[in-house]
Amino acid sequence: MTMNTPTTTHSKNLNKYTLNPYFRELSFYISLPVYVRVSEIEKELQSGVKKPFKKLYKSIIGDCHAMGQIPITFIRQVLSIVTYPELLRSCEMPEDVKSRAKDLLMACAGHSIGAYTAPFGMEMVRKHCAQYITKRDEGLPSDWTNIILGNGATSCIKSILHLLQCEVNSKRSGVMIPVPQYPLYQAALKEFNLHQINYYLDESSNWSLEVTELDRALLESKKVSYPRAIVIINPGNPTGQVLTRKNMEEIVKFAHVNNLIILADEVYQQNIYDDNSEFISFKRVIMEMGLPYSEIELVSFMSCSKGYMGECGIRGGFIEIVNMDPFVKNMYMEVVSSLLCPNVMGQIVLDLVCNPPEKGEPSYDQFILEKSKILNTFKEKARLVKETFDSIEGISCNPVQGAMYAFPQIHFPPKFIDEAKKQSREPDDLYTVRLVDETGICVSPGSLFGQQSGTYHFRNTILHQTDDLKEMLYIFKTFHENFIKIYS
Repeated sequence: MTMNTPTTTHSKNLNKYTLNPYFRELSFYISLPVYVRVSEIEKELQSGVKKPFKKLYKSIIGDCHAMGQIPITFIRQVLSIVTYPELLRSCEMPEDVKSRAKDLLMACAGHSIGAYTAPFGMEMVRKHCAQYITKRDEGLPSDWTNIILGNGATSCIKSILHLLQCEVNSKRSGVMIPVPQYPLYQAALKEFNLHQINYYLDESSNWSLEVTELDRALLESKKVSYPRAIVIINPGNPTGQVLTRKNMEEIVKFAHVNNLIILADEVYQQNIYDDNSEFISFKRVIMEMGLPYSEIELVSFMSCSKGYMGECGIRGGFIEIVNMDPFVKNMYMEVVSSLLCPNVMGQIVLDLVCNPPEKGEPSYDQFILEKSKILNTFKEKARLVKETFDSIEGISCNPVQGAMYAFPQIHFPPKFIDEAKKQSREPDDLYTVRLVDETGICVSPGSLFGQQSGTYHFRNTILHQTDDLKEMLYIFKTFHENFIKIYS
């Protein structure tokens, strides 16, 4: 793409005029006022500046270990050995841990995790991922050659979206994404010059997805784009809903009629808290629906960053490709090959997640105890957060059925909305900055994720340790009740 550069001389070859034009439109978390303010407050606290609070409550990101979650022992023991194989001699390591570490080291070139693996990931790990999917989907087979490992689900998602960077019938390719949505999608679509097609989730029906809304969004988008794919986040981020099978079947039929690729973001599949909800993969749904739906193009995403393990910093993720055109698949493999290989530690954690200790093995009891404790605690915190927000005047919150977040709606007094408009600020953005300034509580404004016009929200994680979460919710409730008094 040619660029018109100004006549003035610039000292830098790469500048705002010569930068990739699609990069100039990007924004993610770091530029939001509330996040800028959090960074400033952290430095102020470190330098001894007095605040009306003693610490920050960062409720802005789904990072389990940053919130104090203790790592799974089995995972960390295996990681320790593959990093330092001399630990194979240790009497303190369980035999199944040693055995698993040996297998993983044998799968590495030179028996070292410092070596490159195959570009798509170690064959053994890909096979274990396929076995995990087969078990998850009640026996529906998964072909390990359709499993591609990556540096977290984020890189996997972006690599698939990149395939769509193409004009069709002289129109930009369009991708349907939910609103509210995880900001990765908006940023990636801008980066790849793909048209963003917003479809709105129905908050009044627990963030369900209505086909009439999909029809509206698709029809409107065809004026300026060629729709190619639909992104589904299940369980939802930031909305915390779990799709019903009926709703999923409606989505599949819609995708079939409109020849759309389904991009299923299923990274929270192990985070289900509602007793009446169940995670069902889109692959299982399309296969059990039979022809013609079982021939739909589908790409699903999984990660080791979420679930019970929460190994965000390890950066491990994988995709499963279903019904992709053979030529496209081969070309995708070529692109992936140019990246040499995903990081090996991430591959190893994926292997341990997909092939955990089995009953009768030395590590099994402790593994199940730790896993169950984490998920049961998440379930209790999901209930606590929803009930607390619902008890506060001017706030309503749908059930947190899954994932790691609540997304309550704030019903702002008109007086506050007017004040925000005078400052040319979004009300939820102004609110979150005041919240962190006065209480140390940092939540993400709903405007970051998108929301229906005239509604305002914030996203709050459920990941704080229980005592911290209770303390934070109490402080929040006190702040908001005082806020309502001021602006009523």
